[in-house]
Amino acid sequence: MLSLFKRKRVPPTASASPTPTSPAEPGKGLVRPEPAASLLATPRRQKLLEHIWQRTSLSRRQFGTLYLAPLERYAELVQQFPASESHHHAYPGGMLDHGLEIVAYALKLRQSHLLPAGATPEAQAAQAEAWTAGTAYAALLHDIGKIAVDLHVEYADGAVWHPWHGPLQRPYRFRYRKDREYRLHGAATGLLYARLLDAAIFDWLSGYPDLWAALLYVLAGQYEHAGTLGELVVQADQASVAQELGGDPSKALAAPRHALQRKLLDGLRYLLREEFKLNQPQASDGWLTQDALWLVSKTVSDKLRAHLLAQGIDGIPSSNTAVFNVLQDHGIAQPTSEGKAIWKATITSDAGWSHTFTLLRLAPSLIWEGSERPAPFAGTVTVVQEDGEPTIPVPSPAAADSVASEPLPAQSAGDGVEALLDLLGTSGMALADLSSTTELLPPTMKEPLLESGELRVLADAMAPAPTTTPGLEETPSGEHFVAWLRRGIEERRLIINDAKALVHTVADTVYLVSPGVFQRYAQEHPETTVLAKQDQVADWQCVQKWFEKLQLHRKQQNGLNIWTCTVTGPRKSRRLHGYLLEDPRVLFNDLPPNNPYLSLSLSTDSVHQPS
Repeated sequence: MLSLFKRKRVPPTASASPTPTSPAEPGKGLVRPEPAASLLATPRRQKLLEHIWQRTSLSRRQFGTLYLAPLERYAELVQQFPASESHHHAYPGGMLDHGLEIVAYALKLRQSHLLPAGATPEAQAAQAEAWTAGTAYAALLHDIGKIAVDLHVEYADGAVWHPWHGPLQRPYRFRYRKDREYRLHGAATGLLYARLLDAAIFDWLSGYPDLWAALLYVLAGQYEHAGTLGELVVQADQASVAQELGGDPSKALAAPRHALQRKLLDGLRYLLREEFKLNQPQASDGWLTQDALWLVSKTVSDKLRAHLLAQGIDGIPSSNTAVFNVLQDHGIAQPTSEGKAIWKATITSDAGWSHTFTLLRLAPSLIWEGSERPAPFAGTVTVVQEDGEPTIPVPSPAAADSVASEPLPAQSAGDGVEALLDLLGTSGMALADLSSTTELLPPTMKEPLLESGELRVLADAMAPAPTTTPGLEETPSGEHFVAWLRRGIEERRLIINDAKALVHTVADTVYLVSPGVFQRYAQEHPETTVLAKQDQVADWQCVQKWFEKLQLHRKQQNGLNIWTCTVTGPRKSRRLHGYLLEDPRVLFNDLPPNNPYLSLSLSTDSVHQPS
């Protein structure tokens, strides 16, 4: 089988003999830039390229346009830069290795997903190759901003190089900026992705609204909005890092807890930046001391759950105790000496105010970089033991200030390659003969890229969805609930007609699953609890009553509000209870087809029928 990737190399000059792993140094501290063919010519990188091609369903020429050309541009841009200064892939060429690895891992993970989620099988099949390519691009570009903001690169004469100038043309040197901001590289991606992906690729991808939105969110560093695409990149990134540090990448690939950990941390960082009030003399959400961040336990649980649910992130426990356990299990909340997540402590301000709270204790370094960290609380935080005797909290050891476990000894380069290929499922593949091949000539983008379809353009198919919905800033109410439903469906935070969906289309109208849809709203809006207590009902029942007062639902002939649907699957059936809307246009401009697995039946049940 002919290799896809071997290109003709430019003969080296007589004064230098560069190799891919040890580039020639034409001057002290200088590195000679290399062409992509040379950079990608190592056996390990060739095997990764082969794997990437095996995960697509493209011809060689199509692969050259959609994958190899962006990978070559990436190689020429990152050259011999490390992926980090002292963490993973911290060696010359580490960024190129990390880029290839994360693409390979992401495409392996992508094969386990039908995308976009909630679409019909026909739509998923028609969009399959676009989602595969989008996954590869999101993975490849996730760290590209580092070379724009983390590194200082200059030529021999001291002229500064910036990546938006294009690939390096002369011998160069580089160093890490001492004043760099850790999270800035995610925002800097937008400076560079147009240098790796050409206009024709953008035209193609922009014709798939769900994919296009998710990709733009990843490129902006907003993984919490990117859905499954963001998940794939995060897990693939962690697998590549684990592989290089000698850990077990299969755990990063298989364990959703790592992705959840990222979401929990991102949610906490957002809340502390935008909503929580710290170090107030009395009413405060938390207090920051020199060695710990103390957050009021119920406040952080309620607001964190509400924030994540509002981002369309499912799987967050509804019980506060369960949330505390999840935070502790993921190494975010530090345990007490008894191994519990909840601390009891007395807060005393310098003005003399004092009160005892139940708190979560976090490592400040999880939330802030050094320069971002706020000033510490002027008062004191005194831990109260179970017997009531106070004791000053002992500073946590340095090891507790990080969620990362101690890295295992690094594997040898040879072992790493084989382990990587074993994990990717390619060690047994008949790899191409890399020494005998003709140059791969990419086709023009006018040639069809898909075996089963053709290029699409954006045109009128991407009418932008409204970014805000009137009424969503108001106090919880029936109208607010309906506006929340509509926006959630438009933004795909609430999936319809799926196995665990709370909204279905049945009998040519909309079916709202009860009590699930009301519980979801109440979880996203904790202030509902206060209003529900006034009526002495559960929070979701309060929302249900508000909805019924709007009289948007269809009643049965016997006057009951609740309708029963039978869900029929391949092996079993079950029943749902819920509300039918009189007019589906309350939530949909264009009603999707009825869910073929649901059938409506008359019911005399009194399930969830408010009195």
